[in-house]
Formats: sequence, C-alpha cells, structure tokens
Amino acid sequence: METFDHQTFSLARLVGGGRSVAVLVLGLVLAGTVLILAPGATESTEASANLPADAESALAQDRLATLPGGDDAPAVVVVSRDDGQALDAEQLGALGRLGSTLGSALEAEVSGPVPSVDGTVALLTIPLPGDVGNEANAERIETLRADVTDALPSGLTAEVTGAPAIQADLGAVFEGADVRLLLVTAAVVALLLVVTYRSPLLWLVPLAVVGLGDRVAAKVVEAISHWAQLPIDGSTTGITSVLVFGAGTNYALLLIARYREELRRHEDRREAMRQAVGAAGPAILSSSGTVVLGLLALLLADAPFVNRIGLAGAAGIVVAVLFALVVLPAAMSIPGRWLFWPFVPRVGDSDPTERGLWRRVGLRVTRRPALVTVGGLVVLALMALGTLGLRTGLGQDEQFLDTPESITAQQTLASAFPAGASSPTTVVTSPRLAEQVARAAADVPDVQSADVGRPSATVAPVSVVLSDPPGSDAALGTVERLRAAVQEVDPDALVGGQDAQALDEATTAQRDRTVVVPVVLVVVLGMLLLLLRSVVAAVLLVATTVLSYVSALGVGWLVFDHVLGWSAMDVSTPLLAFIFLVALGVDYNIFLTARAREEMRASGDATSSVVTALGVTGGVITSAGILLAAVFAVLGVLPLVLLAQLGVVVGFGVLLDTVLVRGVVTPALVAWCGRRFWWPSAVARAPRRAR
Repeated sequence: METFDHQTFSLARLVGGGRSVAVLVLGLVLAGTVLILAPGATESTEASANLPADAESALAQDRLATLPGGDDAPAVVVVSRDDGQALDAEQLGALGRLGSTLGSALEAEVSGPVPSVDGTVALLTIPLPGDVGNEANAERIETLRADVTDALPSGLTAEVTGAPAIQADLGAVFEGADVRLLLVTAAVVALLLVVTYRSPLLWLVPLAVVGLGDRVAAKVVEAISHWAQLPIDGSTTGITSVLVFGAGTNYALLLIARYREELRRHEDRREAMRQAVGAAGPAILSSSGTVVLGLLALLLADAPFVNRIGLAGAAGIVVAVLFALVVLPAAMSIPGRWLFWPFVPRVGDSDPTERGLWRRVGLRVTRRPALVTVGGLVVLALMALGTLGLRTGLGQDEQFLDTPESITAQQTLASAFPAGASSPTTVVTSPRLAEQVARAAADVPDVQSADVGRPSATVAPVSVVLSDPPGSDAALGTVERLRAAVQEVDPDALVGGQDAQALDEATTAQRDRTVVVPVVLVVVLGMLLLLLRSVVAAVLLVATTVLSYVSALGVGWLVFDHVLGWSAMDVSTPLLAFIFLVALGVDYNIFLTARAREEMRASGDATSSVVTALGVTGGVITSAGILLAAVFAVLGVLPLVLLAQLGVVVGFGVLLDTVLVRGVVTPALVAWCGRRFWWPSAVARAPRRAR
C-alpha cells in the first residue's frame, strides 16, 4: 500500500510528545471557557415558528395585532359530565360563576358558558395576551388549569385547550429533554463503542471527547441564538445533539481504526497517530465539509424552523470535526498501546482485514459486478415505490406521541361542537366590506359559521368556524376555498388562524424542497469531485446515495402508514431526512472510495483496490453506520412525531446506505466500470503493479 506523507496535512503536525499535551490542555481550557461564558439561547416553542414572515397567515396575524386585543390568544375550557349526560341548569350556572371568577383573576372578558346542541359539552373562552414568553405562558396555563380544577363542581371534567395551552404542552414535552436525550445517547454510544472495540478502556476516550464536543456545540448554538436573536426550542437542540454525537463518533471510529492500522507499521505511537491523522483527515474533512455545506443550504429555505436546524447543525458539525481531528488525536496518543488492551496492536502483526468478512464480501460482489449492481438497484427501486402514496401534513392532534390535555380537549370539543370551534379561522378585511366577506365565507362548503367581530377604523375581523378537525386535509382544503371566495369580494383580505398556518407551512415546505434539494446535490457532487477528481465516480456515488434516501423514505412511509397508523409525515420530515441522509450518507462512500483511490494509486487495479478498501474500511464503516442509526433512533425519547419520523427514516436509511449501497452496490459499480470509474483523474491511468 502507498505510504501517506503526514507532512502534507497540517493537523498531523499537532501530534507529538509535548505538543499533544499542550493541544489537549488548550482544548480543555477553551471548552471550559465556552461552557462557562457562552450566553443562553433565545427560546421559543410557538406553533407559528415555522411560518415565513410573508406567509398570508402571518400577515393576517400582523394586521390583527393592530386591533384592540388583536394579539390575544384564546384559551378554551371544555367542560363535560363524567357520565356523558347533558349538563343541567345548575351545572351551567356554576360554570357561569366560574367564568366570572376566572375573568376577575385573569383580568379578561370570559365568554360563556356556551353549551353544545345536545348539551353534553360546554365551553368557556378566555382571551389571553399573546405576547408573553414561554415560561410565563406555561405558568398561566398551569395556574388556569389548577383554578378550574379547584372550582369545578363534582361530577364534571374540565380540559383546557386553545393556542396558549397547546404552546404550553409543547414546551412541557421538552422539560428535561436535553438531559434525557444526552444520557440515552451517551449510553447507546458507550455500548456500541464497547462492542466495537472489545476493550474495557479504549471506548472511554472517544466517548469523553465526543461528549465534551457535544456540550461545547450546544453552548455555541445557544450563543449563536442569543447574538442573532434566533429562537430555538428543544427539537432544534435535540437534533443538533444527535448530529454532533453521531457524526463525531463516526469520525472518531474512522480515525481510531486508521490509528490501529498504523500501529502495526510504526513502533512510535505518535508517528502512527500522525500517519493516521494525515491519512484519515482529508476524508473526514471532505465528509464533514459536505455535511456542513448541506446544512447551510437550509438557510435558503423559507421555513424558520428549517433555517434554525441548518445553522445549528452546521455549527455543531464544525465543533464535532474540530474535536475529532484536534482533541481526539492528542488524547489518544498520550497513553500507550495498552489503551487497546486486550487486543493490543503490535508492529508486524498481520492485518485482520485481509481475511475479514468485508474482504470476502468484496471478492464475491466483484466477481459478477453487473448482476450485483443491477440486483442491488432493483432492491432499492422496489423500496422507493413506497413513496408513491406518501402524504405530508399532520393535524394538531397528531403532533404528539403522548396525547396532552390540550389535544384531548379538542377531541372532546369536536364530539359536540363543529370540529373547528377550538381554533376558528380568521379573515382580516376592511370594515366597509366585512359583511359581504362574512356572507361569502359562510357560503363556502364546510364552513359552519362566519361572524364579524369588533372592527377598528381600518381592520375588521371575521371569525370563521370550519366543520372539519383542525389541521386535517379537509380543513386545509376548506381554507383554500375560503381564501378564493373572500378575495373575490376583497382582494386585500387575508385568511389566518391555525388551519391557515398549517396550509402555509405545507406550501412553504414544498417550495423549500424545490429550492434546497438541487443546491445540496450540487454541493455533494462538488465535494466528491474535489476529493476524487473523477466525474464518473462523483455522479455514480451521488445517484446511489439519493436512491437510498428515496428507498428509506418509501420504507419509512409504509411503516408509518400501515404499522403505526399515522396519517401523514410532518411537512419538515422529507427535507430534513434528505439533508441528513444525503450529506451524512455520502460520508461512507467518501471513506470507502477515498481509500480505494489511495489503493488504486498503489496497485493500478480498480477491482483489487476497491476490494482492499472494503476489507480495510468495511468493519469500521459498518460500526459507524450502526452507531449513527442507533443515535438517530434515540430521538424517539422526545415525544414528538416529527422527531420519531426522522429517527426512523434516517436510522433505516443509514443502515441501508452502510450495508447495501456502500457494502455491495458501490464495490460492484467500481468493478463493473473498472478504470473508467476514476475518469478523468490521473488515477485512471495508474500503471498496474504487483501487490
């Protein structure tokens, strides 16, 4: 094999006796400084946080805010009898007194009680200021629920819903989430590292380095949020933590595997680490650079939540790669070879990869490369067929894995009132045209009622109650028809409310996929061209990675639809899964083909080079893929459907890419193309040499 000159890679020069100690100490000092001095984040869990400022529903909310109390957000108290019978006059009277008490305590004008037609459910509507922070909102909802429970007559059940209650319940989902996610992720990573290294000591070093990098990355993201005034919530920090742990551990696995390999060639462990950093560093930088640029491409999206994931994730990956290529080599080279006990590598030891499982796989798949390639692509294509029936857009009652009170209240409300009563749609128009707009709205199919509210000199609200459940496909279709109808009367009319927001989020998500996906593909293709200097290799690797993403999306949708019974994917799932799978998934092809290119320069034989590369990298890449898939699966500890869906799609996609694409299809493609795989680089013209 060709020997790599570590002097050509600057980070390799940081490894040395005194230098490693200095680098480790400096890294710890800088990490401690960030952990202590970094400012806290600007946080938000608002339901409308994924709306661009120019969305119609956002513009409607801005115009409503000019009305007296226009920025109010109604909380709805839903009351029913425990035995399911109709409420009697005495109970309704008690609810009236409860409304007066709540109004006095909250300094609000409480409406109701309003009984349903069958009398089984009544509701109280309490306008609450909508411009309070998350903590203040959570406290007032908790107080409201406690006050209602204390004052409620026996035999009755009360539930609180509406936008403030949903916001509070969403915030409650993430209480203690960072600690829970960190502990579960660290436990999963520790277990897999122990299994991978089969050493009671070695796993401690990468886990400690990556864990510290994760905490530093979290603080860096919080500082960016603070300085840029970009609100983040638990889902943003959770996804970023998973990215840092997953990618950081992957880079650590690749570096340590190369270090172990070099320890069999060099007596001096520091020289071995310099060679390892010099050999693995370019591939790690290329793969991490691809991930960072792919995540930064999310800044082109209109959806604020997607923007924040892109910025936070890119910052996290930069921190992860710094810890993997600067701090980890120092930490690993200070101890002796005993760190690998009981399987300590010695100079002159035979390379176990020469007779390992993945070398045997490589020999098999390259014997009949055309058949293996076509067979692998057919399997991927069959999996991808699952995307044909894919639907996006979850209703409010489908956002949580565990149903909170605000959602069960909506279900109770929908059983007796029009389904949209808990979150009416609002049309914003001029006072002059308000009555006409209300009549046009009332004539739209599936609109239950349309009533003109209290206008100002320039703005009049029209409250529209839909017949369909909030966030459902039917409700979104009604909003589309409603917009068309009212804008025929008043071209400047704006339709807002939760259903309008959901429709705008779906439209924005479609636009973002159209814009971001091509940019990411260009970025990935460009990075592969820079690394491999081969047009054929770059195009084929991108194509197989994209196909594995579509296959994972298809299988994921079949699981969600037929096994878990979810009606749709979250609007953000396909795009975020694409970024993670294409940017992270191409890592494994980079690790494999970068090593194959190195072997190709030495041997001049495309088939033997990819077989050797697969034998050498197969074990560590498989371990990295399993670990990354397991880390993404940890997102399921946070009870949001979006995160669970990301965990399933990305986890399965990583395994698919690791085993089938990188382990079978890519080696077969290289063997099938032969030297043409490396065209037009000089490697394609490398002379054949005896091994």
